[in-house]
Amino acid sequence: MPSTQPLIQQNTIKKQSHNLLTILRKRKLAGQKSLALLIDPDKADQESLFTLLRQTAAYPVDFFFVGGSLITNYNHAGVIAAIREHTETPVVIFPGNPLHIDTSADAILLLSLISGRNPEFLIGQHVISAPLLRKSGLEILPTGYMLIDSGVQTTVSYISGTMPIPYDKPDVAACTAMAGEMLGLQLMYLDAGSGARKPVSASMIRAVSTTVDVPVVVGGGISSGEKAYDALHAGADLIVVGNGVEQNPDLLAQLSGVIQSINQSVVQV
Repeated sequence: MPSTQPLIQQNTIKKQSHNLLTILRKRKLAGQKSLALLIDPDKADQESLFTLLRQTAAYPVDFFFVGGSLITNYNHAGVIAAIREHTETPVVIFPGNPLHIDTSADAILLLSLISGRNPEFLIGQHVISAPLLRKSGLEILPTGYMLIDSGVQTTVSYISGTMPIPYDKPDVAACTAMAGEMLGLQLMYLDAGSGARKPVSASMIRAVSTTVDVPVVVGGGISSGEKAYDALHAGADLIVVGNGVEQNPDLLAQLSGVIQSINQSVVQV
């Protein structure tokens, strides 16, 4: 049985210097698409993590997201250190609560749950974490986080006590994203959640991407190259995949192929 002990207790490798928001903005303007691999520290035992990292050597990703909705072992540092040993790909914290801060990463998504009406996840927990974030040296990525109905209740929806945006209401998602952009949020993240039965619809992605100028991130339920293409073609600038790669070892190759094909076509034009 694979060990669940931390891979490395402390990250001693100096992190790279990136300006990820600038990178994403430039890629959006150029029509370039990006792929992020989400790693949940609770599931990142040594064997599975190293297998995953070996896959990314053959099929590179643009970003590693580290985090989850319910973290119990707080092994962020060990996971990030393992990533650093294998690649220089930027590492972004995907926080589930104000304690999910690790200075060994490059950046952190400062998530404001704008699809819900719970003040704790709109601003409350941000107040708690703000002093720590100011001192962390991490690049802060202010992100409008929108839960989208995927046919199952997600952990985020349950913990936050909020309802997701209905699957067939792209106009609601577009107006929510518009309001978030007006408030100064720099990314819009549409998330169907882990284990989604269906991904965010192309019509919703298109409605949001044509309404805002900031980069659009889409995750949850992207379990095939076809679904990835549909999301990217509809206007997603960055797709995020996690469980799908764990369940289907061939998925990363499919996603990498889709991203490469789209980006090459943009360059040729």
